[in-house]
Amino acid sequence: MNGGGGGFLSPEVKLQWSRIRTWLREEYGDTVYNNWFKPMTLLRVDAGCAWIGVPTPYTRDWSQQNYQSRLRARWNEENRKVTAVEFVVANVAVGEVDPGETDPPPAVAPRDILDGDERGIGALLDPRFTFENFVVGKPNEFAHAAAKRVAEATIAESLQPPFNPLFLHGGVGLGKTHLMHAIAWEMRRQRPTRRFIYLSAEKFMYQFVRALRSKDTMPFKELFRSVDVLLIDDFQFIGGKESTQEEFFHTFNALVDMNRQIVISADKSPSDLDIEERMRSRLVHGMVADVHPTTYELRLVILQSKAEHLRLAIPLRVLEFLAHKITSNVRELEGALNRIMAHAQFIGRDITVDTAEEVLQDLLKKNDRRVTIDEIQKRVAEHYNIRSADMHSARRAREIARPRQVAMYLCKMLTPRSLPEIGKKFGGRDHTTVIHAIRRIEELSVADKTLAEDLAILTRLLQTGERGN
Repeated sequence: MNGGGGGFLSPEVKLQWSRIRTWLREEYGDTVYNNWFKPMTLLRVDAGCAWIGVPTPYTRDWSQQNYQSRLRARWNEENRKVTAVEFVVANVAVGEVDPGETDPPPAVAPRDILDGDERGIGALLDPRFTFENFVVGKPNEFAHAAAKRVAEATIAESLQPPFNPLFLHGGVGLGKTHLMHAIAWEMRRQRPTRRFIYLSAEKFMYQFVRALRSKDTMPFKELFRSVDVLLIDDFQFIGGKESTQEEFFHTFNALVDMNRQIVISADKSPSDLDIEERMRSRLVHGMVADVHPTTYELRLVILQSKAEHLRLAIPLRVLEFLAHKITSNVRELEGALNRIMAHAQFIGRDITVDTAEEVLQDLLKKNDRRVTIDEIQKRVAEHYNIRSADMHSARRAREIARPRQVAMYLCKMLTPRSLPEIGKKFGGRDHTTVIHAIRRIEELSVADKTLAEDLAILTRLLQTGERGN
């Protein structure tokens, strides 16, 4: 079929191209469509071939490699006489309307992919991981605020990172990945034309090694250095990989020089990672935010929020039981709730503490390391280099009183003991003294970074049974 020479396209061909563009948008999503397909221009259709203009040689090569077969198949469905698709570099004047774009394609629901996913590079976004679904508490409020600030900057008219990079670190299942996905979702919703890639450091390494082996690193470099925002998860896996660190170092510098935002997460702080000193220096130059282990109160709020979101009627006593028993991470906590609900629906039994214990035997056994008040007092005393007996004494010197308050706070967070029971174990003190200690530590830990780190370290050591340094 001949669509006409000299740039003329018949109404039939225009309609075919318009349907193909609509399909491309539905198939690949708004971000990929805007970055790769929207700049394409249908030049002509003749001799069984659709000739499509693209703006650059790089776009031409990439389109041939990744989209040619799909477009050829789609064209053949629309027009049996079209059996080939060719891409050529052709500059279209600014403001010129693509003959196939007679009307704007209809809006489509965003797909759960990021730019780069169809190339096997980016990772899937979890639709649950948004800012709206993130439960904020003292252990994560600073990291949440930093992530929100970055998200606001990425959707502003002029992308100007407030700090670069944003480095989130903390234990497994505490919300680092949730915050990274939330930044990406917010940007995708507000600024769909912005280009970004989210992936793990392990996948970054794999893609780089593959490019090295094929002796074709330019597309790799161009791709990662052309994004507006780069989000790298589980950065600890890059430790000890010298060539990958070298490539990431140059990618990092190139993006920072262009005012492009970088967000990184890891299970350790930059100072504890097995990376080159020059890379460590770049990381600490930005904003480093620690996601601390959850407190009992935060775990309970998370469970209540999830139950409310799923419209589940779960007795408060069961939620409190789970918040006390499962202290490892939020992922296991939510998994436990899902298991209880599934069991109740399948078996038809009421949800009680007894049924929860029965259903979660394996998980509870794993988490059932009972932390005692005596153990807390001993561990806190060792940490602050005071005597265990000072926990029971009447001494009010600051070097004794503050560790004693820390111990009372941890007893409330890590044991099911009542306030009077806790007070009794601290030299027979009144429950109001315990309340004052808990509130005092909560207030101080917000502004005192050293105290917050002490609490995080002590909590981890007590929950895992590890020995301190």
